[in-house]
Amino acid sequence: MTANEQIIHDFYKAFAKGDTAAMFVCYAPDVKFMDPIFGLLRGKDVLLMWSMLIKKSKGNMKIEVADIKADDFLGSARWTATYNYSATNKKVINIVTANFQFKNGKIVKHTDDFDIWKWSSQALGLSGSLLGWTGFMQKKIQEGALLSLEKYKLG
Repeated sequence: MTANEQIIHDFYKAFAKGDTAAMFVCYAPDVKFMDPIFGLLRGKDVLLMWSMLIKKSKGNMKIEVADIKADDFLGSARWTATYNYSATNKKVINIVTANFQFKNGKIVKHTDDFDIWKWSSQALGLSGSLLGWTGFMQKKIQEGALLSLEKYKLG
């Protein structure tokens, strides 16, 4: 296992345990994160997002990771999160492809990619199934996620 493969492994092992402190050790302070729900986040906002998601799951999130690969600069993994979406209490099984960039033994860029329509169909039910593929609904999902993050930051 390469050093950067170990970082990815450590990140998801900590995530599965809900150990945000151990997750954060894997990231550079100026990390950039992007996914279909939150869009682009930087630095402390990335850490707060993971904290918020773990807290909202109330210990009922299952994280599984596979296909970890990394060299000196780039890495990838496939991971699955199984949880009940807090706003609707609907079960979500989200299959994610993660890509990473590394510098000085830390993750400097983390991009998660998944099918937002499939996610919205599970998390939101009928409205997500009917509208989750539209730019309008995707924008609403992102606005809601960022609003939740802002509220979480305020305490």
